[in-house]
Amino acid sequence: MSRDPAEDGRTRRANDRRENRRAEILRAALEVFGRQGYHATSVADILDAAGIARGTFYLYFDGKSPIFLELLDSLLAELRASIVGVETDSASPPIEFQLVSTVRNILDTVVKNRLLARIIVREAVGLDSEAEQRLRAFYAALLRYIELSLVEGRRLGVIRKIDVEVAAMCVLGTIKQFVEQVVVAGEDATFDVDRMALAVLDFNLRGLLAVPSD
Repeated sequence: MSRDPAEDGRTRRANDRRENRRAEILRAALEVFGRQGYHATSVADILDAAGIARGTFYLYFDGKSPIFLELLDSLLAELRASIVGVETDSASPPIEFQLVSTVRNILDTVVKNRLLARIIVREAVGLDSEAEQRLRAFYAALLRYIELSLVEGRRLGVIRKIDVEVAAMCVLGTIKQFVEQVVVAGEDATFDVDRMALAVLDFNLRGLLAVPSD
């Protein structure tokens, strides 16, 4: 039995309207969360920002927690996409270049999502328990990526013999500090992400002391 093209068109338009409304609610919630914080935001605040009725809201979300989790999942997915494994074959770029590229992508993602970063930094303790669990899992995965990169660098002779577990924590700490600076600086601040990514890697790979030349 063939489908009615007109009916298919109406279905697509209805789906598009639902998706657009859902996206509008998410955008409104992000703005309110960023301005007031997660805990101080109520569903009523989101309703006011989105300009919708309570019944409409509950067609899409069960409360503020599912909205925040979806926003968080979207950010974490984008961050995970920026973390790629280090390639060591002869045709691959130098490891340092690969690491700089990964750090740059992470920092750039944070800058582009600074409203959500603000919530995570300011209210990291006491967030929704499921959100806390997802954040911990992400940081653990990022820490493991850094450790493995350092181990591979040692194997190839480009990283000196170090305690890779502690060193990885230090690298992650500099990235977290960058996130905090993005939050403190405010929405209108600009960041030279390329320069900062190079500085993060330069500091973590070479330290502070000048090495005397021969």
